[in-house]
Amino acid sequence: MAAIYSLYIINKSGGLIFYKDYGSAGRMDTNDSLRLASLWHSMHAISQQLSPVHGCSGIELLEADTFDLHCFQSLTGTKFFVVSEPGTQHMDGLLKQIYELYTDYVLKNPFYEMEMPIRCELFDINLAQAVLKDRVALLGR
Repeated sequence: MAAIYSLYIINKSGGLIFYKDYGSAGRMDTNDSLRLASLWHSMHAISQQLSPVHGCSGIELLEADTFDLHCFQSLTGTKFFVVSEPGTQHMDGLLKQIYELYTDYVLKNPFYEMEMPIRCELFDINLAQAVLKDRVALLGR
């Protein structure tokens, strides 16, 4: 029983720099994940411009019948979003924790080039632990 189906990290230009699939049902191939990331980046940018609220940061939650999409945008424009089971709560805390892992293990990695795909073993290990810890916490709620 996975609360999180997948995780995406999109750079400020709209390019997919990280994708991780956690759900067994509805797996997407690489082209579909690239398409979804590009579409989300565009929808997020459009929602910022069309919002009647001054200073709107874009869509943070998209609820559908079969999934929820939770988004966190950093100050640099990098977007982190998870696709989860419908009605999953407290994803904002997990997204901020993933952002902290990103800053600690990716941005501080001297071999990482900005805006490029993320290939960092320490990030992967700590991300897996954070998602597992979140799943255990969800079972206790």
